[in-house]
Amino acid sequence: MSKYRPNVAAIILSEKYPDICEFFIAQRNDIKNVKNVWQFPQGGIDYGESPLEALYRELEEEIGTSNVEVLAEYPEWLKYNFPTGNIRTKMYPFKGQRQKYFLVKLRDNTLINLDTNVPEFVRYKFVNYENIFVNIVYFKRPIYKKVLEYFKKEGYIS
Repeated sequence: MSKYRPNVAAIILSEKYPDICEFFIAQRNDIKNVKNVWQFPQGGIDYGESPLEALYRELEEEIGTSNVEVLAEYPEWLKYNFPTGNIRTKMYPFKGQRQKYFLVKLRDNTLINLDTNVPEFVRYKFVNYENIFVNIVYFKRPIYKKVLEYFKKEGYIS
């Protein structure tokens, strides 16, 4: 078994894209030892599931909709380690996650619903590029920076 949990992550642009480039971030409700944890939606890939199938399922489970248009996919899998404490314990036996990132856009008039069967987030907001890193939990910043810089270089975001 791999020490890294297979996972997908969604960088969600609002329905105002490309006119306005704002990113969806949400505050987790289940990480007790780190305050104010904001992140992009993400989740595990189930056995036999493709990354794209997992993306749509995870969006339904976490934000109540999969009504998105996939704009791009990061070309590689990226890994990060969980910090010690609550998160690592919750995700045992994995020491981190191996992730596939997708850049998606909410379709017009899509409603976000965080009150899902098993809510993971307490609130969400849309922020500009600069404010992503002010809000995002520290241990995810290096990967977010790498992925966002790639999508920026490819011309998807400004």
